[in-house]
Amino acid sequence: MDIATIVGFVVGMVLIVYGIISGGGNLEFIDPPGIAIVGGGAICATMITVSMKRFLTVFSVLKKAFIARKTQSPADLIKTLVGFAEIARRDGILALEEASKNLEDEFMVKGLQLAVDGADPELISEIMRTELEHLQERHKLGRKMFESMAKFGPGFGMVGTLIGLICLLRNLSEPEKVGPAMSMAMITTFYGAVMCNFICGPIAEKLDTRSKEETLLKEIIIQGVMSIQSGDNPRIVEQKLEIFLEPRARGEKRAAPSATVKTSA
Repeated sequence: MDIATIVGFVVGMVLIVYGIISGGGNLEFIDPPGIAIVGGGAICATMITVSMKRFLTVFSVLKKAFIARKTQSPADLIKTLVGFAEIARRDGILALEEASKNLEDEFMVKGLQLAVDGADPELISEIMRTELEHLQERHKLGRKMFESMAKFGPGFGMVGTLIGLICLLRNLSEPEKVGPAMSMAMITTFYGAVMCNFICGPIAEKLDTRSKEETLLKEIIIQGVMSIQSGDNPRIVEQKLEIFLEPRARGEKRAAPSATVKTSA
């Protein structure tokens, strides 16, 4: 689980509820018609912008915001690639086929296999970068759904406000109906703001962060495979890949013990 996302949502919700209660509010802030107008309207508008097949992936995309996929850190990934560079330098690049059998990262396996097969450097780069571009495009499409809901939410909040005001003006002669109409007029604006700034907007930003983190790892792999394929010294490979790390992370990496890649007997 992504602790930051969970804590952010839980604490944020507690603060909103605290603000409502301390201001004298209660369950009056739960308005089913308002929720239907804002939430339902934003979701339906988003469905119009994408295909049904794409929209049905919204739950799997949402899961990525709350559950961080277990991956190597950039520093650990660099150690792994440097280990492969040492194997290639010591035993020849063909030895990487056996050494990479236990890898779980299919992207790295594919790159190393292309290098073992003797593919041209330009071809290796083209294949791996094309796959990376498609990955980024999939991430963009998933993120776009939440960006759309964040964009449409306040708009439907305004729609609810207009509906409430229309109902209010039509029932001025009936005082008992003025209160509920005014409540809808205000509560939908509140729902739209919460949907945009607390739910869908932050989720879209989290997905963007996830995409950038995964892209960084893929860029490190591409650079590492290209360096190994060209026969660079392991220390040169390490120096090339450390460029992707922040200065502080580079210092921590140098202070940590070196990792070695185990090969099958």
